[in-house]
Amino acid sequence: MAFRRSPHDREIVRLAVPALGALAAEPLYLLADTAIVGQLGTRPLAGLAVAGTVLTAAFGVFNFLAYATTAKVARQVGAGDRRRAAQHGIDGLWLALALGLVLLVVGVTLAPQIVDAMGASSRVRPFAISYLRISMIGAPALLLSLAAAGYLRGLQDTRTTLVIAVSSNVVNLLLEILFVFGFDWGIEGSAWGTVTAQLAAACAYAFIVRRSARAHDLSLRPDLAGMRAALVVGGPLVVRTASLLVTFIVTTNLAARIGDDDVAAHQIAFQIFLFLALSVDALAIAGQAMIGRFLGAADAVRAREVARRLMELGILIGIALAILVATTATWLVRGFSDSTDIRDLAIQLLLVVAVLQPLNAVVFVLDGVLIGAGDQRYLALAMIVATFGVFVPLAVLVSAVDGGVVALWGALAGWFAARAVALVARYSGPRWQVIGADRQ
Repeated sequence: MAFRRSPHDREIVRLAVPALGALAAEPLYLLADTAIVGQLGTRPLAGLAVAGTVLTAAFGVFNFLAYATTAKVARQVGAGDRRRAAQHGIDGLWLALALGLVLLVVGVTLAPQIVDAMGASSRVRPFAISYLRISMIGAPALLLSLAAAGYLRGLQDTRTTLVIAVSSNVVNLLLEILFVFGFDWGIEGSAWGTVTAQLAAACAYAFIVRRSARAHDLSLRPDLAGMRAALVVGGPLVVRTASLLVTFIVTTNLAARIGDDDVAAHQIAFQIFLFLALSVDALAIAGQAMIGRFLGAADAVRAREVARRLMELGILIGIALAILVATTATWLVRGFSDSTDIRDLAIQLLLVVAVLQPLNAVVFVLDGVLIGAGDQRYLALAMIVATFGVFVPLAVLVSAVDGGVVALWGALAGWFAARAVALVARYSGPRWQVIGADRQ
């Protein structure tokens, strides 16, 4: 039972708590970033919103650099081959750097076209383009940091990523205040502060990986075969993340078509939902590291024990969050809007958010378990089916019958349910428990 102590609890807490801190650092910084740019006026803030949406989607696709690296490194750690684990870390960093350079060139070159495609007005357009172009300069550093964080998680170290995440966000905030208000650089100062902090974080990560390479007498030169292997492993995770982004983008788009109040209420509920998800996402990160390590050590029994315990803890957290949101929904919306209509809609959506919490916990935890097991292809297939076989038809139906934003969130609930069914079905069988240093 979940309320009984497990021999794995201490390690789960050791990995999950720092991971939660690192995950929480980013949205807390973004709130401060929004507050700083908001002091410049409506147009710069709108420009930040447009560019920020693009950056979130663009960088989100590359989360596979962290996830795939964690799984591969953890397996080698479990198998007792830390030298090969370090090689996977080096390969991941070079792949991240290469992809980051491509993203930089594409982002800087096509920034005007991308901003236009987002529907930015002529008054907001220059702010969005400027912010997007400068931010893209930090793409190689950010992607390198993702891969390096995955390497450290695979080594069962989430504390270092917490220290770097918090430190870089503090530096970012201080530089933004200096550049925006001290140097009067406007929204460009905000972007330059972020890029500078990203470069500093990347340097810290690169130093750590370089130290590991030296300790294991490894070359730091790029290995094309290793980079190609890392890309192949990460490919299904790109498909998974892209399908996830499709779901969120379609939901926001349809909410906007319903009405201004509806999309505003949706945004409030969605941001609260994402923030609540951090707690179970931290469990998923612990799962990636521990499951990979135990399977690498050929210990399928303990891998399943950890997976079961993570599920129990996730469901408990989900129930607690559901009660918290349901009982505080009226209070929560007050800080987001003065409009009674928006508040009323947001409260209804938050009740849906509350109901989704236990289901969301199952999905997030099992995502982490299967990523740690290297079962990325199944995850990609499950996400494609849930997105295009369940969510999109339901969302189109809601739109066709003018179902409203609450019904739209019902379609989102159907998407989560479909994912949960697929992931629980996989977890219940033995096919994800492939043991050994490499998943064949």
